[in-house]
Amino acid sequence: MAPPQRCPLCRQTFFCGRGHVYSRKHQRQLKAALERLLPQVAAARKAIRAAQVERYVPEHERCCWCPCCGREVRRHLSHGNVTVLHGGLLEHLASPEHRKATNRFWWENKAEIHMKEKFLISPQDYARFKKSMVKGLDSFEEKEDEVIKEMAAQIREVEQSRREVVRSVLEPQAEPDPEEGSSAPRSWKETNSQIASSSLQHSQLDLQRATELDWMETGQPLTFIGHQDTPGVGNIHSGATPPWMMQDEEHNSGNQQIGPSYEEFLKEKEKERLKKLPPDRVGANFDHSSSTTAGWLPSFGRVWNNGRRWQSRHQFKTEAAARNKQQSHKEKS
Repeated sequence: MAPPQRCPLCRQTFFCGRGHVYSRKHQRQLKAALERLLPQVAAARKAIRAAQVERYVPEHERCCWCPCCGREVRRHLSHGNVTVLHGGLLEHLASPEHRKATNRFWWENKAEIHMKEKFLISPQDYARFKKSMVKGLDSFEEKEDEVIKEMAAQIREVEQSRREVVRSVLEPQAEPDPEEGSSAPRSWKETNSQIASSSLQHSQLDLQRATELDWMETGQPLTFIGHQDTPGVGNIHSGATPPWMMQDEEHNSGNQQIGPSYEEFLKEKEKERLKKLPPDRVGANFDHSSSTTAGWLPSFGRVWNNGRRWQSRHQFKTEAAARNKQQSHKEKS
């Protein structure tokens, strides 16, 4: 019996020796593994004559699986913020280690001979790719320089416009002609202050008109009765004392207690404790505040249920009479 061997493509152990590589299942797994890598190799071959250089993004860190070497290979070649598309895969396919591993893989798995050259890159093709990569890097640098120059021009324009605005504000305005209505020349500071005050008044009037017309824009049949201002009473906008800081006469007249008293708190606490007890317990409905009269008798003979009930009744009446006599004697004394 042949020793057991492990097939990495089929992911199983077989005991039939070298005959496993000729089985239909193994050939199907081999074809599927090569077809997964073939589109990526075809895209890399197209980049040999015209290398594509782009700005680096995290997606350029993707890898692909090489079944010949049995390891992952980076698809793109990145350095800093520049990425050469398909550069990593072309470098791997042109390496002598990959060529040796491919020859061994084809021999062990009995793959088709005419497909082996599709997964190899000759040194001449890789040298051609290096030349095109140098041209692509040069063109990429030129484009980046143009972009930087455009951004610098935009920054200079923005800075120039800011300087012009600051200069126009700081420079004094021309003095008005005295024949046009002003008898004395005024400084540019006074003019700017008057312009600011007039613009503030106009903005306040526009805001008031907007608030008065808001009720008309809703489309509801409402009647506007005007602003209800109390004469002689100011508000917080006019410098008056806010209502929450004014002292109330009712509260200042007497020291009123806020909240429940301590006795009420104890009663509520006792009620909460009784709610937790079972409602069907013995004595749950008994009123402890009720007073018992002399006619109330227990339904058993004293404490230990000794003797008859009529004896307990007579004894209870005798004790009650003696107790009443003592109380009346005390009251007289």
